Amino acid sequence: MTSAALGQMAVFLALLLALVRPFGGYLQRVFAGEPTFLSPLLRPVERVLYRLAGVRPDREQDWHQYALSFLMFHLPGMLLLYALLRLQAVLAFNPAGQTGVAPDLALNTAVSFASNTSWQSYGGETTLSHLTQMAGIAVQSLLSAAAGMAVAMALIRGFARRGSETIGNFWADTVRGVLYVLLPVCVVATMVLLWQGVPQSLAGSVAATGLEGVRQTLPLGPVASQVAIKLISGDGGGFFNAQSAHPFENPTALTNLLGILLMPLLGAALTNTFGRMVGDEREGWALLAAMLVLLVAGGIVLLAVESGGNPLFAAGLDQQWGNLEGKEVRFGAAGSALFSELGTATSAGAVNAMHDSYLPLSGLVMLANMMLDEVIIGGPGSGLYGMLLFALLATFVGGLMIGRTPEYVGNKIEAREIKMAVLAILAVPAVLLLLTAVAVVVPAGVAGMGNAGPHGYEEALYAYTSAANTNGSSFAGLSSNSVFYNLTLAFGIAAGRFLVAVPVLALAGSLATKRRVAPSFGTLPTTGTVWVGLLLGVILIVGGLNYFPALALGPLAEQMAMLRGTVF
Repeated sequence: MTSAALGQMAVFLALLLALVRPFGGYLQRVFAGEPTFLSPLLRPVERVLYRLAGVRPDREQDWHQYALSFLMFHLPGMLLLYALLRLQAVLAFNPAGQTGVAPDLALNTAVSFASNTSWQSYGGETTLSHLTQMAGIAVQSLLSAAAGMAVAMALIRGFARRGSETIGNFWADTVRGVLYVLLPVCVVATMVLLWQGVPQSLAGSVAATGLEGVRQTLPLGPVASQVAIKLISGDGGGFFNAQSAHPFENPTALTNLLGILLMPLLGAALTNTFGRMVGDEREGWALLAAMLVLLVAGGIVLLAVESGGNPLFAAGLDQQWGNLEGKEVRFGAAGSALFSELGTATSAGAVNAMHDSYLPLSGLVMLANMMLDEVIIGGPGSGLYGMLLFALLATFVGGLMIGRTPEYVGNKIEAREIKMAVLAILAVPAVLLLLTAVAVVVPAGVAGMGNAGPHGYEEALYAYTSAANTNGSSFAGLSSNSVFYNLTLAFGIAAGRFLVAVPVLALAGSLATKRRVAPSFGTLPTTGTVWVGLLLGVILIVGGLNYFPALALGPLAEQMAMLRGTVF
């Protein structure tokens, strides 16, 4: 691993940490309904939206009502996107003449983007019309991210409130997340991307002659606006099949840095929002410290492996620039590795290199990022509430081990809270391991695997891990556009979204009704390095128990085979 690779990671961490506190404070004011610098411009729009929807933002909901609103919110989005996909051939803004999308693929795509997953079993520029990209994909990226932040805010209120039956208003939280957070960031990011050369056009394509004299047809479209929302929302759905490896999505080093910063921004800032709302910012910094330890540890492994080159090419090939096969050469092995590390850690799923081009241990890092329930910063909202589930479990385990009252930020942790936390933590591994087991034995699943042996197994495992963890990235070797994979992946996506969010809201409702437990010698402090170590230990132990056999069968077996000179 080169000093340049470490330097890139250091610059990224410095910039991210500089943004966490100001952005975290801004999020607190937004979701509390307090005035912000955008209020004079956006408050009238907010009031109009409430009036049109018949929503009273001051009328709060208990957790049952909040969860029902959350579930009801997703259904129309899925139906509308499904209709757009099926009918795009007869709708406007279709200069390339794209036909309607097949029913199973349309269902998979609608469930994927409405749930903030962005799994793509298609190539965007060869499948979707501009209207579908703008009114379907981009809109659902906005709304699904806002819904995820709303769930996180409900859980934070559960921790912060005392003796309350309500946890906020889902509709108000979602509107504020879109208006005051996602749209402003997207507008600024889109302007930067346009400045750097990312297209934003309603044209279908343009003809050009390359340096070698070959005539090419280059697809165009509303690219910059969709790149902006895919990055900040943690959705990751690329306009082009190659996503951020495509020079039209990611043309310069500045756009690569912008993408690396936008993906973790909301997830990291929400930890500071949590600390502010529970009355102790140190609690938020402790959560972020645990996230960054996992992120940096995985990043160092990934950078070291990819910078070292492919061991099968040890003789006869100069690999001083690392393992560049399938990478975006402009950014090198290190730049591509860091981008993909964040893509799998933040739920964005965005890549600037195909995951099938990474070495086995790199694939293991990216799988582990997702298999830890994406608590390594994670997507907007989902990363924070995933980490808080582990925080409750760590508090409970640590308190019992040393004979202290299980208490977290003034809330006594009892049987009901632990049951909800464990239910949410175990839902995802149960779903993805079951679906992987089915895929590797039924003919329809095996037929989609582009490789035999451990690598073929890893392709299926990666796909269902990505789907159930609402990530959306994939190994390129899997042919997932089939009825079997479209339907099973859609099921995994829905289960990963709703079987986690609903228990989280039930947990928020239970916590909000509790009375404060004053810190004492009988409670467990949760702000120091000992607490961060305990939290990391619980995350790794639970993740290892859930997934280690699956990892041993895939990436570890493939790495051993590669060292023996066998290629799958």
